[in-house]
Amino acid sequence: AAPPGPPVYVDLAYLPGSWSARTVDEEFFRRVRSLCYVVSGDDHLKEGVLRSLLDALLAGKHQWGTDIQVTLIPTFDSLVMHEWYQETHDRQQELGITVLGSNSTVAMQDETFPACKVEF
Repeated sequence: AAPPGPPVYVDLAYLPGSWSARTVDEEFFRRVRSLCYVVSGDDHLKEGVLRSLLDALLAGKHQWGTDIQVTLIPTFDSLVMHEWYQETHDRQQELGITVLGSNSTVAMQDETFPACKVEF
């Protein structure tokens, strides 16, 4: 259990991937309050805990008691993410959570990859 204390406010937080993703729970989102959360790590381990991580974001954000807008930035395409988005869209809007989708691509040298721009 985390020691009692005030929440930490940041502009950008990367959510852990792999086995560490299991440590991200409602308490994490209650304590680490970010304007943007990046969900990275397109692997089978993350896919297994992705729904609980996303639900924890909703539960933790509900406890903030403030009207801070939050942007969720997934760096990979996932069926679990799509299902969660559809099933909880109304709740996301109530809580001021925006899921950023991007159809933009960046071309560098011989590579092309999806990208988005985040400004503060």
